[in-house]
Amino acid sequence: MDAVLKTPLVECFLRGDVSRDLRMVAAQGLMAERAHEQLTLLVLLAKDADPEVAATAAETARRLPAEALAAFLARPDVPADLRQAYAVLVESVTPAAPAASDDALPIGASVPPPIDPDAVHVDEELAPDASPADGPGTGARRPISSLTVVERIKLAMRGTREQRGVLVRDPNRLVSAAVLGSPKLTETEVEAFARMGNVSEDVLRVIGSNRTWTKSYSLATSLVKNPKTPAVISMPLVGRLNERDLKGLSTDRNVPEGIRLAARKLLATNASRRQ
Repeated sequence: MDAVLKTPLVECFLRGDVSRDLRMVAAQGLMAERAHEQLTLLVLLAKDADPEVAATAAETARRLPAEALAAFLARPDVPADLRQAYAVLVESVTPAAPAASDDALPIGASVPPPIDPDAVHVDEELAPDASPADGPGTGARRPISSLTVVERIKLAMRGTREQRGVLVRDPNRLVSAAVLGSPKLTETEVEAFARMGNVSEDVLRVIGSNRTWTKSYSLATSLVKNPKTPAVISMPLVGRLNERDLKGLSTDRNVPEGIRLAARKLLATNASRRQ
């Protein structure tokens, strides 16, 4: 299926990086926090290779209240390809009318209710260099390490800056992808992520592939200087660096040799042009 409305979370499903049990959770409408991601995942999973996952996604789509669904699809910010993909899906699955019971899934809502960010505290063992979460810790608050994958995904979308700083380093790709897709995420946070040496290459690849984020010179510099940034991301950014940063990069033993060589070549080219 052609991609519809790509986000970091949806990209994980498109790449086939998601286990069957988590695909089943998403097919039940229990993973995505935002309506466009929820509907995109249902459209995608309705064609899953696993018949049970596909049937579950189709049934979840059928249970979406028709009136709310139509109103959502009519919004101008909903991509045309998402409308078209859903139209193909409903050729065999017709959305049901709003149900009187509570089992109909409203667009953009999660069942059960989303985890409360205030009920989770930042694990000291997971974030030795992070600031403590807002508010005093109590015995009633759950550590991030005790949360399930789905709960961590929801927290990544709705939590605090400090919680996102921990979750972006989560070994599960879905969790870190949810951080990068959070509507609360700021450019300052993204720049901090680009400097981190303990995030995955996938995180740096997603950041470096976002044209809006890489417009920032400081973020581009951070990506180039981060030894974990894939060369396919960092190499094109070298040409944007000023002479001072190129000089520092040309002797930086923490970056790959190819990056140092590229910086030296640019310095030599610039010097020859001035002659």
